[in-house]
Amino acid sequence: MSAGRANMRVMTNPLLTPLALGDIALPNRILMAPLTRARSNREGLANPLMAQYYAERASAGLIISEATAISLEARGWPNAPGIWNAEQTASWQQVTQAVHARGGRIVLQLWHMGRISHSSLHGIQPVSASATTAPGEAHTYTGKQPYEQARALDTAEIPRLIADYTAAAENAKLAGFDGVQLHGANGYLIDQFLRDATNLRTDQYGGSIDNRTRFLREVTSAVVESWDSGHVGIRLSPVSPANDIKDSAPQALFTRVVEQLNDFGLAYLHVVEGATIGPREVPDGFDLQILRHAFKGPYMANNGYDAALARETLAAGRADAIAFGRLFISNPDLVTRLREGAALARWDKNTFYGGGAEGYTDYPTLEQEARAA
Repeated sequence: MSAGRANMRVMTNPLLTPLALGDIALPNRILMAPLTRARSNREGLANPLMAQYYAERASAGLIISEATAISLEARGWPNAPGIWNAEQTASWQQVTQAVHARGGRIVLQLWHMGRISHSSLHGIQPVSASATTAPGEAHTYTGKQPYEQARALDTAEIPRLIADYTAAAENAKLAGFDGVQLHGANGYLIDQFLRDATNLRTDQYGGSIDNRTRFLREVTSAVVESWDSGHVGIRLSPVSPANDIKDSAPQALFTRVVEQLNDFGLAYLHVVEGATIGPREVPDGFDLQILRHAFKGPYMANNGYDAALARETLAAGRADAIAFGRLFISNPDLVTRLREGAALARWDKNTFYGGGAEGYTDYPTLEQEARAA
């Protein structure tokens, strides 16, 4: 392809234009969403296979790492990685170095699962905003087990939780990441504090919307102070029912959340539109664009996007960047495929979680397909 034709494609495809997310400069707007893949080990260490996996996807405008536990207590998924000790921090360096060697950018998603955990994973009773029990079953090393009732965090414990987030952010910096993303979505701990179905507290962290957002504000403030706002983003899922999370007035709640997040000058707002790993439809009475326009920074849209919808969304100004999840699993060179208009490989959901290279690092690129033809 001539340079002229290549430049014309960039000019006509908004996905291929540069973007700044805070202090992180991106060459395109095709972002890799955080994807739990469970290829770590019981110690939560990153490994060479994970380094290969992320490096293969380094052409993304930005990679958001899989959710990574900020403490032993925070972990709730077998073989999910951690970032709470020196050994884990050192192990992540091979990943960031591999991504940077290919010209990529990668931020670490900071994760506390709260009640979506099980004591068999760490020997600790799960904690949450209140003493509630999630329906369904937890994934454990011995198979699925019913969720246990979470222990309500005492008010005096909140500084310990905030310190865990701060330490994890500092470790991410030592590991060589380009920033961090707070996981405030999908019914995990931050989300459990936000929603009135899981936050039954009567102290300063419960009751009114401003009280329920207090934990998020304090965590965000601490992480921004630890790193800086230009390298910190957040993920929210305002209408997703993931992990049986719900609220009686989600529009009022999340509009207020976004208004308060503006105080920190974050690098971006990452929003799961619709149900996590489910339909994109938004319930009647909720308008995602209220959040998009309320946030004074880049808005990243996510969930079920294909190339056509992504281009249309960017061209219409409904988002500044698009995060792709499952398509990046099966298309390590997704940026190239979208640039060339090439066919996209389909994923095998049976290999999403756990295992080895199969369904992880064995999806071919266009170049590899051509050589094999």
